[in-house]
Amino acid sequence: MGKMVHVGSRKVGVAPGTLIHIGKKHLTEPKITVIDYNVDNFQELVAENIEEVYPFKDSENVSWINIHGVHQVDLIEKIGIHFGIHSLVLEDIVHTDQRPKVEFFDSYIYIVLKMLQYDKDKEELIAEQVSIILGSNFVISYQEVIEDTFDPVRDRLRSSKGRIRKQGPDYLAYALLDSIVDNYFVMLEKIGENIDALDDELLDKPTPKTLEDIHHLKKELIFLRKFIWPSREVVSSLQREESFFIKESTSIFLKDVYDHIIQVMDTIESYRDILSTMLDLYLSTASNKMNEIMKVLTIIATIFIPLTFIAGIYGMNFEYMPELKWHLGYPVIWALMITVALVMLAYFRKLKWI
Repeated sequence: MGKMVHVGSRKVGVAPGTLIHIGKKHLTEPKITVIDYNVDNFQELVAENIEEVYPFKDSENVSWINIHGVHQVDLIEKIGIHFGIHSLVLEDIVHTDQRPKVEFFDSYIYIVLKMLQYDKDKEELIAEQVSIILGSNFVISYQEVIEDTFDPVRDRLRSSKGRIRKQGPDYLAYALLDSIVDNYFVMLEKIGENIDALDDELLDKPTPKTLEDIHHLKKELIFLRKFIWPSREVVSSLQREESFFIKESTSIFLKDVYDHIIQVMDTIESYRDILSTMLDLYLSTASNKMNEIMKVLTIIATIFIPLTFIAGIYGMNFEYMPELKWHLGYPVIWALMITVALVMLAYFRKLKWI
């Protein structure tokens, strides 16, 4: 929390629209790729400099400009100026801690979503901000890292599978949104596998590590839910708002994305209920184990109370105690204590305490 406040404080007192990158620097140098296509033609290139993408603003085809790395603010500013993107939007693009949202402008639509990846080493979810600019004949996407879930979209464009090459930029934007949302199911599947493993461990032999893993998964679900709820409003707004940039035929597909988000939300809530039940079960199991231990210790202590009393009496060694000089005194006392112990054990067993 302290680190987040420290990073955000760099913007205190700065004029609105000032571009300051806030977030981790994942790449040394930004990478710009361009895919320009229509039904019959397809062109894909890696731009060496930002000026190479300028002509695609007025291309007769649909152009997808993808920028990996948003830390180089001068590059973001140049492409923003050329494509007529508002400075406040550019500010949000380089500030990678944005909440998922959508904003409608006269010449484009600005969309922010979170793309999730799973770190196998740390066993945790990692969120990457994806900003999308939907224009009349182009889509510009901004990403923080190179690894992403857009490769299936690229493959469909290259092979001309489906309707993507026959549709406009709004359908391309839908395909990107759908890819991000579908990846949520992959993340939930991994969380579900971890929950199943924890469930087996909980029934077999739970340890303090089990409790730690349950809390870790609950935090991940809260982390995931933080991005899913506003994403629902993003897709709902795209579907509901009347915009020149989104055709009615594409709105039907956006409804499908909305339904997928609802499914993700339902799954998250189900997982949260399961983890809450598992937490209660763990605490109940730990409490039962503690009760069993306390019961055994109590029974042992109860048995030794009369034995200690007998040993205390004959340990006083008064001179005129009649049993002190009796040659059978020692074995008789032993027999008495053993008898008392056995009688108490039999009584406890009759009460089903043991």
